[in-house]
Amino acid sequence: MHRRPLGAGRRLAALASLVMIVACFLPWWQTSSDLGLPARTGNAFDGSGVIVFFVALAVIALLALPYAAGDVPVGLDRPLSFVILVVVGWLALAIRLVDLGGASLEAVFPQRAYGLWIAALGLAILSRAVYDISRERRDF
Repeated sequence: MHRRPLGAGRRLAALASLVMIVACFLPWWQTSSDLGLPARTGNAFDGSGVIVFFVALAVIALLALPYAAGDVPVGLDRPLSFVILVVVGWLALAIRLVDLGGASLEAVFPQRAYGLWIAALGLAILSRAVYDISRERRDF
């Protein structure tokens, strides 16, 4: 039984997916408690950031798909599938950032919204991984 080897780009994509999943559970915005009111916080599941979570899960599914299919080449296992997921992830992050920036710019500073910035780092790593995947030699 011949299966596709897990190349460096695919390993990097798996790492990026794990980073993005962890980032989705961390705070993506936080209000100040300067006025004596309790600080409010939210994560990726409060808006379009949930799409970043689904993108990370879809990348993991794409990485596992050739191994689940066995010897049959899978049509979804193409660099274009990964490119589409990266573009959707960046668009979801940008939409969420615009939504949060409209309320208060201070709410998305890195010291308050570190989950948002770690998700952006995960998407940057995934972008590099997709570039590496597109440069891999195809055997089928």
